[in-house]
Amino acid sequence: MFARAFVAERLRHVGAALKWLALITPMAAVVGSLCAGFLWSLDRVTQARLAVPDLLYGLPLAGVVIGLIYFWMGRSAEGGNNLIVEQIHEPGAGVPLRMAPLILVSTIVSHLFGASVGREGTAVQIGGSIASAIGKALRLSSVDIRVLLMAGIAAGFGAVFGTPIAGAVFALEVLAVGRVEYEALVPCVLAAIVGDWICHMWGIHHVAYQVAFAGFADATGTSFHIDAVLLSKVVVAGVAFGLASLVFSELSHALQAVFKKLCPISYLRPLLGGLIIIGLVHYLGTREYLGLGVTSPNPSDASIVSFFGPRHFAWSWAWKIAFTVLCLGTGFKGGEVTPLFFIGAGLGNALAGPLGAPTDLFAALGFVAIFAGASNTPLACTIMGIELFGATNTVYIAVACFLAYLCSGHSGIYLSQRIAVPKTASGLLPPDISLRNAREIGPSPWDHIVERLADRRARMTGSTTPKEDESLTMPFPHHVKPKEIGMLRIYMKPGERAKRAGASRFRTMMSTQPLYKELVQQAKRAGLMNATAHHTHYGFSNHGHVQATTPEIGNPELTMCVELIGPRARLETFCREHGELLERKVIVYKHLEHWTLAIRAGGAVLQEEEVTSAGELGAPD
Repeated sequence: MFARAFVAERLRHVGAALKWLALITPMAAVVGSLCAGFLWSLDRVTQARLAVPDLLYGLPLAGVVIGLIYFWMGRSAEGGNNLIVEQIHEPGAGVPLRMAPLILVSTIVSHLFGASVGREGTAVQIGGSIASAIGKALRLSSVDIRVLLMAGIAAGFGAVFGTPIAGAVFALEVLAVGRVEYEALVPCVLAAIVGDWICHMWGIHHVAYQVAFAGFADATGTSFHIDAVLLSKVVVAGVAFGLASLVFSELSHALQAVFKKLCPISYLRPLLGGLIIIGLVHYLGTREYLGLGVTSPNPSDASIVSFFGPRHFAWSWAWKIAFTVLCLGTGFKGGEVTPLFFIGAGLGNALAGPLGAPTDLFAALGFVAIFAGASNTPLACTIMGIELFGATNTVYIAVACFLAYLCSGHSGIYLSQRIAVPKTASGLLPPDISLRNAREIGPSPWDHIVERLADRRARMTGSTTPKEDESLTMPFPHHVKPKEIGMLRIYMKPGERAKRAGASRFRTMMSTQPLYKELVQQAKRAGLMNATAHHTHYGFSNHGHVQATTPEIGNPELTMCVELIGPRARLETFCREHGELLERKVIVYKHLEHWTLAIRAGGAVLQEEEVTSAGELGAPD
């Protein structure tokens, strides 16, 4: 019996392996071929742009054309990489197949006219759209489509950069901060290797970066790969790379929001961006920050390759940030990764001089570390550094990538990433919240920076600024409108008891009712509009085990929440008055809107109005 079960289990493994081999090999081959065509086209349009400099003046019009194409044909594809990540987390309508041709053509057009964008976004979206189309055509389950989408990301990333192992780990790591999705490990490795191999078979070759530094000689004359002084300099650089990635991410999101307010018409935003880019080119008197910036026909220009040489470039990295966030924030297509390589290598080059460090080594560290901070993928970037620059300096590469990841905070270029393991302890972040939602419920990185600078200035001057009573204010800025009505969700476990101050654990367990019941009753006494307890039947929290409950057997470990609705001022007062019950609980506040439907001749019309009184919601008592 045991032997039969053992053989049956092995046969199932073989069957699963054959299934994924049959699904992924052709998918990765198609993705690798499309990436090869894309890279070939990119080289040709870059050569055309360099040969005809006046193409730059067509950038605003080209941006409008790209905007119109997406406005007419690509609404659902506008989400780009974030759409793919969202579909992996929560499979729904899938990734549209038209995403592949749209992003490929729009990226080539952007580069032809000089937009400072990358190529990773194009490769990842090609891989995601092809994988999704195959999954739909074969009517695969949502679980299989999830794995196939991850494999598509791996194939595109591995092919476009020539780093298959890094591409596989990137696809597993990019979904959630602090967690690697091992369920798709073998499919992603297979897809990345096939995609890279097919791309190479088409005759596409990647730029080779040379790092001559191979360690310092010890007393015996043998080179050793760890030097304490150099390692301390790498630590300083790693922090700088993390802060630079934070600046890039936050500035990209901020400018995108600003341009949406300035120009509500989406297809006209690239017009503004193109005009500003032309103005910057004339102001600086150089075109070295246009396009990818990998190489330049002028050896004195700043480029990724030149950063590995002996010459130092002080502020090229900062100008590249400005050019790239303007292009991406106004709607040009491509990606962020290759510009981030430029920014990181340029910053490493600039730091090498003052720190007295090897220029080529620090350019290599910045190349991968700033991407680790911006994408929250330190393992993938460490492996990328080894694949690109060799294993001799692995320790320095890993330290730079890990520190950049830590110092970039809960920010990033992919807002659909989930926070599985927070980088720092924070009671304000619900389990598995996305970076996009985390930015909405808590203080931004800029708030932290401004607050720390103010505290430091106060300590240096010996003066203190009178603060408002902390018991009457929330811990981070929020603009409250008059009579704002909101919803408060308080997360807990069903088995938690309403412990009172001074009561022992045993007395609390034996004599006190569940916390959720106590909160609902206290909300009733406080005169709040609505209070309900929501129980969970299946799920997990804080990257823990999946829990379940049945009608026969309860589960005290499943997370539940108590939902309170009322004027914000009353909700704040309720929290302050019941601090002993709410201490260490995750509390999320959300402003409410009142939606009404009016039936008219043309159909139903949806109206959204802010709630200014509790009676407007019409909730039952």
